[in-house]
Amino acid sequence: MAGPAEKLNSQAQSLLSGNEAELYLSAASSWEISIKYALGKLELPQPPARYVPRRLADFAIQALAITHEHAFATMSLPSHHDDPFDRMLIAQARKEDLVLLTADKLIKQYSVEIFWCGR
Repeated sequence: MAGPAEKLNSQAQSLLSGNEAELYLSAASSWEISIKYALGKLELPQPPARYVPRRLADFAIQALAITHEHAFATMSLPSHHDDPFDRMLIAQARKEDLVLLTADKLIKQYSVEIFWCGR
């Protein structure tokens, strides 16, 4: 099984390994990671509560909280995507004027700026 970095294209790997960009990780991503870990669908070297904060610190990634405004913004999104986590990420990127790193082709259907990470 490929590790997370091996699933990213070279441009995404370069972006994440450099320190030019200001990076954020949504609480929605930590929530999804925790659920997948608990269900045995995601292997990590440590439980998410230890692993994720350590990786945030290692890569100088800032935490992005979920606000009520973000939650309400999901309601106005077209229904191209049913995944509530991805819909939250789209809403956050739009509300906070952020670029969304993704390899999810369905997200391309939304009016949100993306940085394509897929191979």
